[in-house]
Amino acid sequence: MKKTGIMNRELARLIASLGHTDRIAVVDSGYPIPPSIPSIDLSLRKGYPGIAETIEEIAKELEVEGITYAEESDSHCLALIAEVQAIFPQAEANRIAHASFKELVKESIAVIRTGECIPYSNVILHAGVAF
Repeated sequence: MKKTGIMNRELARLIASLGHTDRIAVVDSGYPIPPSIPSIDLSLRKGYPGIAETIEEIAKELEVEGITYAEESDSHCLALIAEVQAIFPQAEANRIAHASFKELVKESIAVIRTGECIPYSNVILHAGVAF
């Protein structure tokens, strides 16, 4: 039995399978996940787990070279976006329109749904290389 790290088998498998430039989306509980994209639902209750705590755990196991979020996040969850950027200080941050964000999610390897309840608190993580 695994002793440390991410215990959710689907999430651990996903992270282990990612290659350079692959993308995963970490989204709030209300995000409309396209049915054609694999998803991992981590939500347990309203607000839990949140985006930041989910990403903090992912960051322990995944090299991230970039993050993308919607411009609309600036007016709805700027503190959360700042917290995510602080988790990945070396990562390039990209702001795009929400409509463009939703299109980019469709190109992601998978979507991770959290219990987050803050509008526009969705983030795409771009896998980097650890060497």
